[in-house]
Amino acid sequence: MRRPAPELDATDRRIVNGLQEGFPLTPRPYAEAATQLGLSEAQLIERLGRMRETGVITRFGPFYDAAAIGGAFCLCAMEVPAGRFEAVAAMVNGHPEVAHNYQREHRLNMWFVLATETAEAIEAVAEEIEAETGLAVLRFPKLREFFIGFRVAA
Repeated sequence: MRRPAPELDATDRRIVNGLQEGFPLTPRPYAEAATQLGLSEAQLIERLGRMRETGVITRFGPFYDAAAIGGAFCLCAMEVPAGRFEAVAAMVNGHPEVAHNYQREHRLNMWFVLATETAEAIEAVAEEIEAETGLAVLRFPKLREFFIGFRVAA
């Protein structure tokens, strides 16, 4: 279920835009990032928490390249009946291997990424999800890497 987009003020936009460029790896990273953004550490943490709660951001943390560290990942899609979407999403998201999950306006309306320690584990988790939901999990493994420098301007 899509929520209406909350309004972002100029400070929220500065935070979203600024933190996409990197996050300090220091003993007090929030304090250092806040200083770079002209905020206090408490203000930054509060605003990130609010944006997370309202759905402006869905997660705050690093993206790891599972394959580069010996693991595997796979883009997956499902065709979920509208009346079951929330229940199926809860089942899918109940798997710690699900990195992120998005609803789309398409016949294949649920898209998520599985990130596991091995390629075999991708199959095992996808099969568990199929057994739990009674729905097919389509797998779209990466064939080739493209770096596009993805950033979202707030």
